[in-house]
Amino acid sequence: MNAVFSILIGYLAGCFLTADVITHIYAHKSVFDIGTGNPGMANVMARLGKKPGFLVLAGDILKTLLAFLLTWILFGRHGQSDFLLWSGLGVLIGHNWPFWHRFQGGKGVTVTCTWLIIAMPVWGTISCLAGGALTILSGYLPLGAIVIAWLGSLCAFLTESTKAGVFFLIGALIMTAKHFPGILGMIRETEPRHFRHPKKN
Repeated sequence: MNAVFSILIGYLAGCFLTADVITHIYAHKSVFDIGTGNPGMANVMARLGKKPGFLVLAGDILKTLLAFLLTWILFGRHGQSDFLLWSGLGVLIGHNWPFWHRFQGGKGVTVTCTWLIIAMPVWGTISCLAGGALTILSGYLPLGAIVIAWLGSLCAFLTESTKAGVFFLIGALIMTAKHFPGILGMIRETEPRHFRHPKKN
């Protein structure tokens, strides 16, 4: 039952889409009606600017930490060691499939990064930095996101436990499914590149 409550707490926290709140404040409309319609930092930053984008980033980090804190208070202090895995997965599912928006949500990059870093401070951070660097070098957000998730899963298997590896493997599969259209766009050369400056004549 502890696992059920942990994933439920995570899910409810994940359902709070910071991007939608920030977009309503700055643009007086839903985040689903601007840009790509994705309730994430990249979309908000591209359409509304850096400050709203960073506020979305901060909010998504905080909601993930809130889920971890609540489940730690309820279960972690009493010897439950895997509350972080269950609640982290719950936040990811809630962010990607919120019940209040017909189960259509974001892609969970910030949530996944926060989950990885809290669960594996060293290797989670390395995974996120590697994916971030690849994004900057290639210009492709989907590529960096998928690398973060899969590298994090590999690190969990090698440095943590099989159970942790399985949880982050599920996260990697979710990330891949969410970014699959972007990967197809990369192959077809229709996916937009970020962090690229136009060439000067």
